[in-house]
Amino acid sequence: MFIVTTRSGDELAGCLIGFATQCSIDPPRFLVCLSDKNRTCRIATKADALAVHFVPSSAEDLAQLFGGETGDEVDKFANCAWHEGPRGLPLLDECEHWFAATILARHNLGDHVAFLLDPIAAHTGPSFEEFTFHRAKRIDPGHEA
Repeated sequence: MFIVTTRSGDELAGCLIGFATQCSIDPPRFLVCLSDKNRTCRIATKADALAVHFVPSSAEDLAQLFGGETGDEVDKFANCAWHEGPRGLPLLDECEHWFAATILARHNLGDHVAFLLDPIAAHTGPSFEEFTFHRAKRIDPGHEA
């Protein structure tokens, strides 16, 4: 599972996602899909960059916050530790493995919007066990899919 965060002006947004994949080696490209019903997608359509966080197994509360709450009602960033990263993107302190990327293109795929990304910066920490889809599917989503 991943948490995607973004910024457009003073607006911060982020959500838990499961639809993501590397889609090119040379040049390096990554694809993330955001539900068109959530606030993060709306903010990302106005943004020029996204941060993609690899969620560690130990971050269940963070996954619950970004997957089970909606930014339409809750300031998620007031409820977690984060710092500003490249392009002013919010980076989650609990997720040591992340990359920041420029948005190259957006594609409507039905109920999700695909964002084609060009990585510009990355950080890794010690190895970790990831937060899995099997655990995430128990989270009651902040928005319907």
